[in-house]
Amino acid sequence: MNDPTPKDPDYEARVRASFARQGLMATLGASLIRVAPGIVEISLTTSNAVSQQHGFVHAGALASIADSAAGYAALTLMPPAAGVLTVEFKINLMAPGIGERITARGNVVKAGRTITLAQTEVFAVQEGREKQIALLTATLMAVEGRDGVNS
Repeated sequence: MNDPTPKDPDYEARVRASFARQGLMATLGASLIRVAPGIVEISLTTSNAVSQQHGFVHAGALASIADSAAGYAALTLMPPAAGVLTVEFKINLMAPGIGERITARGNVVKAGRTITLAQTEVFAVQEGREKQIALLTATLMAVEGRDGVNS
């Protein structure tokens, strides 16, 4: 990461407030676990509500928390009046989502003035052990006059 110094001293409160306004995260039952400069972690407890027909966590749920983790990681390094929009992402699904919970760890790779590149590693957690199940790479765009993440 080129400069992990937040441009907003209240970045954590801004990220937490924005996350609390995301209806999809509430619907999925996702929780914001960690917010640090260039890093955000989101956790999802597995349940039938987020599963697909084989009982695995649905790829849509995995992609949603991974995208939000990348977006919020980017937002931690943006100016106070900026928001962030996902321009593009690619997700590699490496193993089924099987476990007690799913953890998505977003990390800024390169923060630019307008465009930020971030990655999210997604893990299935079972009995305290993590297994990586997905990797998302996202391109995110800063938008002025928006408070929070809109993807």
